[in-house]
Amino acid sequence: MPLSEHEQRMLEQMERALYAEDPKFATALEGSGLRTHTRRRVYQAVAGFLVGIALLMAGMVAQQVWLSVVGFLVMLGCAVLAVTGWRKAPKPGEQPAAGAGPQGRHQGKQKRSMMDRIDERWQRRRDEQQGGQ
Repeated sequence: MPLSEHEQRMLEQMERALYAEDPKFATALEGSGLRTHTRRRVYQAVAGFLVGIALLMAGMVAQQVWLSVVGFLVMLGCAVLAVTGWRKAPKPGEQPAAGAGPQGRHQGKQKRSMMDRIDERWQRRRDEQQGGQ
């Protein structure tokens, strides 16, 4: 269940307060989470890419076209994983949430589905009706 806008704002305020109060502790907590996980995934993708190269070369040497094709597909898949993982990894000191800044919020609104927008409107109307009663 996603957090409401109010809850997201409160969480962002608490994160900013933590960074302001003890940046060393906040950085230590951040390093053990998403950034480390994405870095590990990128390294795994690079290793898989190298395995794909080995399969491609083995297929060429053994004159097995199917093995070369499998190697190429492994390389392609791992390259896509590495690039997307690298782009998603938050920078040191940066908040991992995509909607943290004004640009992130704008990008998030573009990527939301129609059902998310309808759900948000419904929730807003319901909140307005409860506030008016």
